[in-house]
Amino acid sequence: MGTEGMRTDRLGLLLDQFDHARETAQVRLTGLSDEEYLWEPVPGCWSIRRRGEAATPRAFGPGEWVLDLGAPDIPASEYAEVARQAAGGMTVAKIADDWSVSVERVEQILAHTGAPEPDAAPITTIAWRLAHLHFQFAGGWEWAFGERRQDPKLMVDFVPSAASTLERFWPVIDRWRDSVAAVTDEQLDTVGFSQYPYSNDADNPFITVLAGANLELIHHMAEIALLRDLWRARFTAPG
Repeated sequence: MGTEGMRTDRLGLLLDQFDHARETAQVRLTGLSDEEYLWEPVPGCWSIRRRGEAATPRAFGPGEWVLDLGAPDIPASEYAEVARQAAGGMTVAKIADDWSVSVERVEQILAHTGAPEPDAAPITTIAWRLAHLHFQFAGGWEWAFGERRQDPKLMVDFVPSAASTLERFWPVIDRWRDSVAAVTDEQLDTVGFSQYPYSNDADNPFITVLAGANLELIHHMAEIALLRDLWRARFTAPG
């Protein structure tokens, strides 16, 4: 990514980063087929499934197809984030509520003793990652710029069609970007400007929420790009 011509103000930097990630992602998703979209590279992947075939205990969605979600826990990769939340003044009870786990689980992690080993992070399909981004950005807009009323997990009707998903996904991403572009400096520094319910957004200045949203788009799209590479190479014999 070149830096020539990039803005240096806080919001400008975040918008430029978001725009580059979105442009790259749209190019990388060109030609996505339904078969590739739902491809499970290993058994037991998380994906979208018909409601009656859900393989995880907390799968959700408003329609016939639901998004896999497992039993609540905090992955080992997020322990540092838990420590940061505690250092920032969040109570153990609030952290537990944020991650949908018990107070005892949080206390174990903060103490770094006696904590049971978490399950390995699941392998997910392209469908799962796009659905994850879709409901998060739809809900993120609703709880920052909208009526702050709708449950994000019920805002997106997941479907097994790659084309239909992308046709509905990009307008949600662009609506978020357009609203972010109009945010004032005062709003950037406002704690609780976002009230997104499945996070600690309400405890942070909005600029940190925006930075987190950028990272969410970047890292999930990078994972999708890798899955596309693996799909293309899956029957390629080693040289």
